[in-house]
Amino acid sequence: MRIDQILASGAPSFSFEFFPPKTEAGERNLYTALSELGKLEPSFVSVTYGAGGSTREKTIEIVKRLKDEYGLVAMAHFTCVGATVQELRGTLDEMHAAGIDNVLALRGDPPVGQEQWTKTEGGLEYSRELVELIGGSYPFAIGAACFPETHISAAGPEEDLAHLAEKVAAGVDFLITQVFFDNDLYFDFVRRARAAGIGVPIIPGIMPITQVGQVERMAAMCGASIPPALHAELHSRGEDPEAVLDFGVANATLQCAELLAAGAPGIHFYTLNRSPATRAIVSALRLARPWEKTLYAGSISSPSATRGEPSAAS
Repeated sequence: MRIDQILASGAPSFSFEFFPPKTEAGERNLYTALSELGKLEPSFVSVTYGAGGSTREKTIEIVKRLKDEYGLVAMAHFTCVGATVQELRGTLDEMHAAGIDNVLALRGDPPVGQEQWTKTEGGLEYSRELVELIGGSYPFAIGAACFPETHISAAGPEEDLAHLAEKVAAGVDFLITQVFFDNDLYFDFVRRARAAGIGVPIIPGIMPITQVGQVERMAAMCGASIPPALHAELHSRGEDPEAVLDFGVANATLQCAELLAAGAPGIHFYTLNRSPATRAIVSALRLARPWEKTLYAGSISSPSATRGEPSAAS
């Protein structure tokens, strides 16, 4: 099933991101998490592509297994890195033959050991070109990434938003944000995106905090800021891992509840191949159903969604 069709229902989506493991122990951990999170009946799941496209075969294998054995709607991440157009088409053909319906189109990060992005000879330079390649020849639902705090390679927010508008116009069906820890950043980004004519659903990407050092490394890597008050609370518990986990789950639950009450089309969880925190958050949200207690009527949904569009109240 296509993810854009799921989002069109108007019901909030809950989705999980996984990455291909590098070891046997990691693989066991992944499928343990999948077994636990699968019980929550997620709207869809996604599998990353690995640095420099290094896990292409593994990504396709896992996505196919999620679809065939677990009965989940699954999406494969797909990048331009290290591949010619012919090779990209070969991978897309393989995905299509495997019955995959959804692709997250990304430019991708440079391979390990390479600091600057360099286009592969005979390949593509921008994610927009990848979207055009996919949309022009394949029936996939196409997702793409967006950045509430601006892509680290962009000259500024305006340039970043202009590139995003071009990418969406090329055929993107929905967007998933990079991780953020301050909801005001998301609300502001969605308002600016709608003003720029971007009308597709924008799903907030949330990473439950389970370890202080881990979240700080992730934030630095993707250019996300950690609010000072949140930073202080985390470090006040830094010597007590269980206290960090408890606080992280509570904080993410409140963050997600506010997003859903304000009309976000769903939540995409960066699970880091772990299940307990995400299970607790999703279970609490489904019990509380904050989307039925809307704070700002239809404030941030896409214009085409039944839950409205940005309003002055937001």
